[in-house]
Amino acid sequence: MSFVVLDLEWNGSYSSKEHRFVNEIIEFGAVKTDENLNIIDRFEMLISPQIGKKLCSKVKKLTKITNEELRENGCTFMHAVSEFKKFCGDCVLVTWGTSDILALIENYMYYAHRPELPFLTSYCNVQDYCEKCLSVNDKSSQLGLSVCADMLAINFDVEEQHRAYADAELTLKCMKHFVEDYPIEDFIKDATAHEFYDRLLYKNHFITDINNPEIDKRSMRFNCDACGRQAARQANWKVKNKSFVAPFLCKKCGRKFTGKVSFKKKYDGVTVRKRIVEYVEKPVDENSENKA
Repeated sequence: MSFVVLDLEWNGSYSSKEHRFVNEIIEFGAVKTDENLNIIDRFEMLISPQIGKKLCSKVKKLTKITNEELRENGCTFMHAVSEFKKFCGDCVLVTWGTSDILALIENYMYYAHRPELPFLTSYCNVQDYCEKCLSVNDKSSQLGLSVCADMLAINFDVEEQHRAYADAELTLKCMKHFVEDYPIEDFIKDATAHEFYDRLLYKNHFITDINNPEIDKRSMRFNCDACGRQAARQANWKVKNKSFVAPFLCKKCGRKFTGKVSFKKKYDGVTVRKRIVEYVEKPVDENSENKA
C-alpha cells in the first residue's frame, strides 16, 4: 500500500458569480511514498487565482506567497487537478484533518460542478489517526500539525511551515512515527462508497429547539454532584451559547447548581454533553419594591 500525503494553501476569495466566499486553492504540495513510507516522488504546484484576484494580507503573511508569484508561475486549478491525478495514481490520499480535502472538493465543485474527485479512491485523515495514537480525547479542540510534531519531538523549521510541501512532509513524519506500533488500516476509508461524500460533507450542528424530536429529554435530568440524588429543575430551560441551561435544586441536601446540556447533531446521530456549573444567585435590587 502506497500513500500520497497532500497539503493545500488557500485564499478566502469572494465569488461575485455565486455571491459567497470560496476557499480558493493557491498551492498544492504532496509527497508520494512506497509501502514502507519512504518518499519516492514529490508534487508542488502554484495555482493562479481565478475567483479572487488578490491574496488577503493574512495569507500573504502566513505563506510568504505573493500575487506576482502566482501570476508568473501559477496554473489553473483544473490543470493542477489533471496533473495531480496522474501523480496520485491509485495511492491512498492522506491529509491532516479534513479542511484540505473539503477545500479540494469545494474548488472542484466550483469548476467541475460535481463533488467526486476523479483521483480519490481511498482516503485517510491522519489527524484522527495521530490523536488516537496519542490518546488525545478532547474533541473540543483538534490536534494541530505543529503541536503534534512538538509532542513527538520532530524537528521542523517554523519558517517553512504554512507552505504546502513543507506541511505535507511534516504530516508524513508524524504518520511514520506511529505506523510500526499502531495499524493505520482502520483509518483508511473507501472513497468510492456511496456514503463517503455524504458523511464528509455533512455539517455538524447544535440543536437549540427544545421541541426537536431528536432530543432525548431523559438526558436533561441532572443528579446532585454532592449526594447523587436526582435534582429538581427550578425554572424553564434557556438557550445560551448553543447549550440549554437551567437552575437545579437538590431537595435532599439543599445543593443549588446550574445544569448545562448540549446536543450536537452529527452524521451518525446526536451526541450529548452535560456538565454542572456553580449556581450564581442573581443580586436583589433593593429598590425593586419602590419601582413596582
